[in-house]
Amino acid sequence: MKQVVWIVMMCFAINGYSQSEFSSKFKAIPPVDTSVKIKKTPPPTVAPPDIVAPNILKKPETKFQSTTFKIGDPDPISMIQTNDFINPGDEVRDKMNKSINKSLVNSGLKEDTSYLNQKDLDFGTIRTKSKTLLIRVRDYGAIDGDLIKATSIHDYKSIVLVNNLYLDSGFRDIHMDLKEGLNYLELEALNRGSLGGNTGAFYIYDSAGTLLLSDLWNNFDKGVKSKFTFIKE
Repeated sequence: MKQVVWIVMMCFAINGYSQSEFSSKFKAIPPVDTSVKIKKTPPPTVAPPDIVAPNILKKPETKFQSTTFKIGDPDPISMIQTNDFINPGDEVRDKMNKSINKSLVNSGLKEDTSYLNQKDLDFGTIRTKSKTLLIRVRDYGAIDGDLIKATSIHDYKSIVLVNNLYLDSGFRDIHMDLKEGLNYLELEALNRGSLGGNTGAFYIYDSAGTLLLSDLWNNFDKGVKSKFTFIKE
């Protein structure tokens, strides 16, 4: 019996002690703060920009780029069509046409006119005091039926001196009267010879028989002219 009472008393003693140890005055130890602390820096202060209203009454200053353009130089901006952009097919087409033409000529199906002179030939100006001129002409190559026409022009008036003059191996004479001032002479090829272009040689003499000029024309196409200018002093 005594042992039971002793055990009960010990239990009350232990309970009382425990309550006094874990009373409301107990303070727990806070955990250690291991987080990284970031120092916050305030952003710099930026002054607002100065806004100035434009003056609509003031003319803007126009700045032009410097240029070295001079009068007489080609215009850098042109509306005229040029050959800067060429179709590559045109070159191929032209070569094919030349090749075809050459084949036709070689086979006798087309006449070769590439050698013909198609521009008038000016033999210059001759000064003379003679009242008349003698022009002697002939075919200097093979006789193949060349025909010419001779015309004199003065004061915008034309006079046919000879027409359908046949050029032979011998000389044919043409007489021309000169008037004060400018006088023009044109020898026109009326056809092509059967062996090629119209060819001829000429000799021009004054009334005293002095040779003033001699030369020739070669392979003229039909309608091409030899031109002369005479000034009667």
